[in-house]
Amino acid sequence: MFKKAPDKFLLYLVDFAKHLDNTVEYFVEYKVKDAETLKEFAEKIKEYESIADDKVHTIIKDLNETFITPIEREDILQLTMNLDDIVDGMEEFTAYMEIFQILSSNEFMNRFTDFIHKCSKEIVISIDLLANGRLKDLESHAIQIKDYESKCDSLYHDSLKDLFQNEKDPIKVIQYKEIYDTLEDIADYCQDVASTLQSIMMKNV
Repeated sequence: MFKKAPDKFLLYLVDFAKHLDNTVEYFVEYKVKDAETLKEFAEKIKEYESIADDKVHTIIKDLNETFITPIEREDILQLTMNLDDIVDGMEEFTAYMEIFQILSSNEFMNRFTDFIHKCSKEIVISIDLLANGRLKDLESHAIQIKDYESKCDSLYHDSLKDLFQNEKDPIKVIQYKEIYDTLEDIADYCQDVASTLQSIMMKNV
């Protein structure tokens, strides 16, 4: 099923996973100080999102022009879209932060982004294993991603409970709920990657 040298589509996926990880690194490490740096933060993540879109277009174009693929073309496309969803989610989050002019993260946001960061590291490892034909080694990493997502589910519940109990300003309630919803969506997109990888593993091992 797999060649000794990774197929170009597998290399595309490795490249996309690394781009995702670079995006998450910037997403987690950039420190917003004021409205100007918040705008810069949102614009930079938008640049990462635009590059991700270009990668999607390249993969789809080549899939349409290639008869034989290393794994089912539907799986390549699904995994591509899963990765793109994560980057899109981060772009949506930073856009909301800029629109709402939220100039600092709180404990809940920090914990969400920490789990997302950990997920991206597992995704890079997993897709590298896929590219090198080590499908049997994928399972533990997929399970770890799903565990992080499960922790985000609990965190989402806690964040909303805290918001509705302690925030009296209805506008802020709406804003922060949108923020928490988006972070939970990003975690769900990471879980989608894990599920697609598990499906690929089951079909090809």
